[in-house]
Amino acid sequence: MQYLPIFTKLDNKPVLVVGGGEVALRKCRAFLKARAAVTLVAPWFCDELKEHAHNNEVTLIDAYFEESHLDGKILIIAATDNDEVNNTVFELANARNVFVNVVDDQPKCTFIFPSIVDRNPITIAISSAGTAPVLARRLREKLETLIPQHIGPLANLVGGFRHKVKQRFKHFADRRQFWEGVFDSSVVSKVQTGNTHGAEQQLEKMLDAKVEPEGEVYVVGAGPGDPELLTLKALQLMQQADVVVYDYLVSDEIMELVRRDADLICVGKRLGDHSVAQEDTNQMLVDLAQQGKKVCRIKGGDPFIYGRGGEEVQVLAANNVNYQIVPGITAAAGCSAYAGIPLTHRDHAQAIQFVTGHCKKEGQELNWQSLAQKNQTLAIYMGVIKSPHIQAELLKHGREATTPVAIIENGTRKNQRVVTGQLDQLAQLIEQHQIISPALLIIGEVASLHDQLHWFGEKAQISSFAQPLTDVA
Repeated sequence: MQYLPIFTKLDNKPVLVVGGGEVALRKCRAFLKARAAVTLVAPWFCDELKEHAHNNEVTLIDAYFEESHLDGKILIIAATDNDEVNNTVFELANARNVFVNVVDDQPKCTFIFPSIVDRNPITIAISSAGTAPVLARRLREKLETLIPQHIGPLANLVGGFRHKVKQRFKHFADRRQFWEGVFDSSVVSKVQTGNTHGAEQQLEKMLDAKVEPEGEVYVVGAGPGDPELLTLKALQLMQQADVVVYDYLVSDEIMELVRRDADLICVGKRLGDHSVAQEDTNQMLVDLAQQGKKVCRIKGGDPFIYGRGGEEVQVLAANNVNYQIVPGITAAAGCSAYAGIPLTHRDHAQAIQFVTGHCKKEGQELNWQSLAQKNQTLAIYMGVIKSPHIQAELLKHGREATTPVAIIENGTRKNQRVVTGQLDQLAQLIEQHQIISPALLIIGEVASLHDQLHWFGEKAQISSFAQPLTDVA
């Protein structure tokens, strides 16, 4: 370990920055955030530093650096474009045993600035000991996606209760058990949704009662398949869940991201094969939550767009089960984008309709007259089996036979396949190319743009540092 990682309190402590340009400004901002007393010395200063001085936030010394400027300072930054000046600052500060950092000159640094994930008061610092600062920044970016914003307010809240908890529980083991219960309770979700007052009230009650596990259900949209299309909130809740209830539309790559020790329950549905009836799934979610479990009900796409999420949440609400709803990128948006097909376009489609080809047996027939209108896009979910009927009804109600169509199989996934043609060929194309679910049908003039705008899988993509999300513990 080349550097000892420490966190130092700089409130009103005197620090010196030698330099007056953009680099000095960046270092100054970091010190101001830590509430240090900042002095800068340089023969010239950028406008923003002058503004800080005008607001009495920093002290500017309009002069060339001299050794006397080090007097009384506890941290020194050399941030000039003059190597001779930087070297002089380093040698003089080091001789005084004062911590010094020469920007972009690692051998002349007795301390370094880490990359920081700031969830005040929670702070995470990442350092490469000055050898690879860009890599450290990339790691910080990855952590930023994993650490939720409400962690800071949560830490502030529980920090205000530490004294009360010490008074209530005399033994460390009891206090630890209490806090474990707090962080497994809906106190966390209350803070997350901004209900700090409700979280405080719940903490007060928990201090006077035996802590019991409190269940909750997260109804999460997993998107169409590419794990990088998950929302940050979805990933965070997947990592918190005790139980994950999933279906067949959730890709294997996404399932790799759930908490390693979570129980997995498949309630998947395929045509003609409902492994678990919807009513049983609804009751399962209620039962698991009432057992004190954190349940992630993860669905392909968006849970409220042909995902039966509404039915499940109605049952949760009727049984007074706490729940959260996390939207996902629905198949129409994700698959069309990865196929290079804009769902709306000023020259081709001024409207879009999302339609399901699979309804309840007693459900109403679709309004084919409306669906057959020109200058609109139809995005049809679960329409592969019903494609002959869809084709016939649209033609019958006036949609032109030459209307472009696209069939997107396994959209956004590595094995994505796109087949294009025209409306009077739809059923034939599906049979000819042996299309299987999951597949999305896009009907409308915009489908013709696939040949011009397709991109996914056609050429090497710019790699994403965040891509190996499966490394998440």
